[in-house]
Amino acid sequence: MLSDIIAALATPVGRSALAVIRVSGHGSHDVVGRVVRGFRADPPRTARLGTVVHPDRNDVLDHAVYVAYHAPDSYTGEDAVELSVHGGLLVCGEILGALLAIGARQAAPGEFTRRAVQHGKMDLLQAEAIGDLVDATAPAQRRAALAQLDRGLSHRIGALRDQVLELEALISYDIDFPEEDSGPVPPARVEEEVAALEVSIGALLGTAAEGERLREGALAVIAGRPNTGKSSLFNALLGRERAIVTEIPGTTRDAIEAAATCNGFPFRLIDTAGLRQSTDVVERIGVEVSHRYLAAADAIVFCVEACRAPGADEQAFLARATVPIVLARTKADLVTPPPPSSEGIPVSATSGTGLDHVRDALAAHAFHRMSAQGSIEPVLTRERHRLALERARDEVGAFREARRVGLDGVVAATHLRAAVTALEDVIGLVTTDDVLDRVFATFCVGK
Repeated sequence: MLSDIIAALATPVGRSALAVIRVSGHGSHDVVGRVVRGFRADPPRTARLGTVVHPDRNDVLDHAVYVAYHAPDSYTGEDAVELSVHGGLLVCGEILGALLAIGARQAAPGEFTRRAVQHGKMDLLQAEAIGDLVDATAPAQRRAALAQLDRGLSHRIGALRDQVLELEALISYDIDFPEEDSGPVPPARVEEEVAALEVSIGALLGTAAEGERLREGALAVIAGRPNTGKSSLFNALLGRERAIVTEIPGTTRDAIEAAATCNGFPFRLIDTAGLRQSTDVVERIGVEVSHRYLAAADAIVFCVEACRAPGADEQAFLARATVPIVLARTKADLVTPPPPSSEGIPVSATSGTGLDHVRDALAAHAFHRMSAQGSIEPVLTRERHRLALERARDEVGAFREARRVGLDGVVAATHLRAAVTALEDVIGLVTTDDVLDRVFATFCVGK
C-alpha cells in the first residue's frame, strides 16, 4: 500500500563500518521517534546524533546519525528518515526489527523508488536509470545511466510525443474546421509531418541494439582451432587466470563466461572449445556449445597462430561469418617479424602485445555508434523501451495507411492517439501496476 510506513536496510548485509536504514511514509517520524531518544524532525535535512533503543525493553541498540525529511522534499516524496548505524548483522537486524514491531513493514524490492515515481519525484525512465547506475560495471554504463537520470532519454521521448500531438492537433483542426478561410489542411503538409515523425522515431529505434548491449554486455566469443591460444587470450583480456591453459589440444571442453571491459564498454567474454571434428563425446558436446554461442555473438575474436596462414577451414569460417570478426594472430611473440596488421592483429598473451588493439576492435564493432560519438547520446536500453517505440512507429504507419485508403479523419486519428499512449508508456505517464511490478522486481529492497 502506498500509505504504509516502509523500512529497509539500504546498504548490503554484512560486516561494515556503517549501514543505512531507510524509513518512509506518512507517520514515519512518529515511528522513528519511538526508537530514537530525543528524535527531532525539525529543522529537516539536519544530521543529528541519537541513541537507538528498543521500544519495549528500552535497552540501547546503537548510537546513530539520523536525518529527517518532510514531504514532498524527500527521495520518495513522503515524510522519511535515514538512519546511519554501525554495520553488521546484529545491530542492523535489531534496529530494523524494532521498527517493524512498532508499525513499519518491510519494503518490497524497489519500493522507495517506486513511491518516488508515483509521487512525481521522477519518471519511470529515471527510475530505471537508478537501477542501471547501481548495476553498472563499465564506465559507459555509468555515463548512460547518468544521462538517462538527467532526463536525456525522457526529453527525447517527450519530443517525439510532442511531434505526434502536433500532428494530432493538425488533423483535429482539419476535422473540426474544414470550412475555415484558410481551407482544409493541405495533404502534402500532413505527409511531411508524418515523414518527419517516422524519421525521428526510426532514429531513436536505431539506438536500441547498442543500447540493450550496453545494459546487458555485448557477447564476444573467442573461437578457433584447438591450441591456438584462445584460453590464454581470454585470460589476458580479463587480466586474471580464469580458464585452464595447457599445451594439450582440447583442454577447454565447455564455454567459460566472464565480464570484461573494453574501452569502457561492457562485454560478456566467452572462451569456447576448439573447433574441430572429434571422436571424444565430451569434446563434441563442447564444440556444439561453441557453435551455439557463435550463433548468438555480437562479435567474434577468431584465433589463428601468427606462425602460419589460415587453413581452408578457417578461411571458410571467416567467409561465412555474419557478425563482425576480429582476427587475432596469436603467439606473435614467437614469430619474427610478426605478421602485418593487414593479416589480423598480432597478439601475445605473454607480452601483452596487441591486447589493446583487440579491445579497440571489439568496442568499435559492438558499439560502433557510441564509439564514434565519443559521448553517450540518449539510447533505448531496455526491451520495454524498444517495444513501445515499435508500437508508436506502427501506429504512425497505420495512420498514414488509413489516410491513403480514404478512411474518415476521426478513424485515422485514433492511430495517432495510440502512438501517444505508447510513448507515454515509456516515460511512465500511464503505466499500469503490472508494468511497475516488472520494472522494480529487479531492484534491491532498500532502493
